[in-house]
Amino acid sequence: MPSLSNILAQWRIPAVRAAYLGLAKHLTVVLYDGRGTGSSDRRVDLDDLGVDAHLRDLRAVLDHAGIRRATLLGYYHSVATAVAFAAREPERVERLVLFGGAPRMREAMLPAQTQALLSLVEQDWSLFADAAATAWLGWDAAPSGRFTAEAFRTATSAPVAKAWFEAAREIDVTAELARVRAPALVLHRQSAEQIPVEVARRMAAALPDARLVELPGSTPTLFMENPAADLKLVTDFVTHGRVHRPSTAPTTLTPRETDVLRLLAAGDSNTEIARQLGIAVHTVERHLANLYRKIGARGRTDAVAYALRMTEFRHPG
Repeated sequence: MPSLSNILAQWRIPAVRAAYLGLAKHLTVVLYDGRGTGSSDRRVDLDDLGVDAHLRDLRAVLDHAGIRRATLLGYYHSVATAVAFAAREPERVERLVLFGGAPRMREAMLPAQTQALLSLVEQDWSLFADAAATAWLGWDAAPSGRFTAEAFRTATSAPVAKAWFEAAREIDVTAELARVRAPALVLHRQSAEQIPVEVARRMAAALPDARLVELPGSTPTLFMENPAADLKLVTDFVTHGRVHRPSTAPTTLTPRETDVLRLLAAGDSNTEIARQLGIAVHTVERHLANLYRKIGARGRTDAVAYALRMTEFRHPG
């Protein structure tokens, strides 16, 4: 189910395309752009972007595709819509997979980082797209980051996005959680600056038949940071109702985090690391924060000590 989406642009992002194809090996996957976004009609009533409007869109897609009963993947903005549809039309929902949102959408938009990004929507739409690709999805100047920024930029216009977010602040389906009969898998992978884990825990506790899995990692993404494990988790739940909790050991660093740690262990400063890798200093700092958390380091000294213990980070001689 969509948030601000542009499926055609998303298809150019290798990780997203691989995720869709991975799901489609075992499932029938139906994707659609939300109202006013992507390939959907951009001529929308900006005062009609609440949960009832999104429910009409979902119902229209299912009916047109001839799908009587489906599993819904609610992602970011569409978490609340998925919950509401499951509560109001239980006969049409097999299971729910919920990630990155909240039944009370205001809670998902409260973190300071999100508020700072949303303030850019009216000021500079292009800058918002670039910042969102980096801050929300953890990508920098790599090709995937550029493709992701372009997917945000072409998803819709600034006025429609502003109306989407303003409507989202008023969406609250908390009272409908108890009426959901479908089994639900609630997934959480966020850093402390993004949606707090307590939001996901409260949602899972309020759903009558829900399992919460807190995924290792810190970027607010599904199928990106650990794609094979995420695909298996979701596919097993959708096809068999099974939930295999991913192991958090051994520690797995991303290739870029590995590069940063290797240069850190060599004594480079953040500025020197940024110059060597061709990324911004603030991106180096974000990678350091992520790898500190993963390896349990309190700072540079602990991280260097960890690197020196690991064979792959030792310099020859």
